[in-house]
Amino acid sequence: MSDIVSPILQWLNANPHLSGLATFVISAGESVAVIGTLVPGSIMMTAIGALAGAGVIPFWPTIIWAILGAIVGDQISYWIGHYFKDRLRKIWPFRTHPTLLRSGELFFYKYGAMSVFVGRFVGPVRALVPVVAGMLGMRPLMFTIANVTSAIGWAPAYMLPGLLLGAA
Repeated sequence: MSDIVSPILQWLNANPHLSGLATFVISAGESVAVIGTLVPGSIMMTAIGALAGAGVIPFWPTIIWAILGAIVGDQISYWIGHYFKDRLRKIWPFRTHPTLLRSGELFFYKYGAMSVFVGRFVGPVRALVPVVAGMLGMRPLMFTIANVTSAIGWAPAYMLPGLLLGAA
């Protein structure tokens, strides 16, 4: 994991003027279906928080970019699910790994509309719940409300340990 995180942090340290864009891309990537299971977003957000806490990159703009990235990433996943509906089951990687989609569905059935909010904070289903919400027909307005409110809580929560570490 440090093989991925370390070079990105070194790059951010050398290019603090691009920290907002990098934070947005990492945050969005972590929230997009399938990609989110590959991107070490939690670790990256904590590390970005450490840079913000140390004053290397600006604090408030970094938080805002993280929130916006999380919102956009989940919206992309939602609309993918909304567009493809049940056809998702026939598309890679869900075709070859049906348990991925099934875990998101079970989570969605268990928590309903709250699954979008709660799922943002649960690593294994974070990138799956939005696509499942779209696939199962959750109303766009309800999804967007849950998406935005959870992103506002998620970004600071995941950056806080790093902020504290960086400030120390």
